[in-house]
Amino acid sequence: MPTPSTTVLDARALDRTLRRMADQIVELNAGTDNLIIVGIQRRGVQLAERIVRIIAAQEGVEVPSGALDITLYRDDLQTVGPRPVVGATKLPWTLEDKRVVIVDDVLYTGRTVRAALDELADFGRPSRIALAVLVDRGGRELPIHADIVGRRIDVSSTQRVDVFVEELDGRDEVVIAARDGEA
Repeated sequence: MPTPSTTVLDARALDRTLRRMADQIVELNAGTDNLIIVGIQRRGVQLAERIVRIIAAQEGVEVPSGALDITLYRDDLQTVGPRPVVGATKLPWTLEDKRVVIVDDVLYTGRTVRAALDELADFGRPSRIALAVLVDRGGRELPIHADIVGRRIDVSSTQRVDVFVEELDGRDEVVIAARDGEA
């Protein structure tokens, strides 16, 4: 039996939210000079690519973008299994003295962001690192906060936030659903 879910952002609302986030990224960084936008695999990459396209359309500037796969930087790697699926990290330029914005879909415990920061440190020393998330659901286990938040949602520990993107899932939507086995 499928678990009931609540739509938080439909496709139009998700697009509006990303447009607002793109504006806030440009404002936070006083423009686009020395700006790099990096998405966390999986859905953070697609969201980052959309933000880059929005900035290009609004500012007339192509901001470099990249991807981080934090799998090998996770603090729970031993629980993932003997053969974790590792995706691509794509950072084809130096990070020295750049302003990096990390993009992720959902901020929850903060552990994914901590792993992303650890991985970024292996690629250089940016002048600033900011965090932009589509959804902040609360429930932090680490002292990490987002500089730019698309939507704050109060979600209980018995619920999950699912982000669907057209590129991977065939639809754009953010929903709240019961965790598996807790319907």
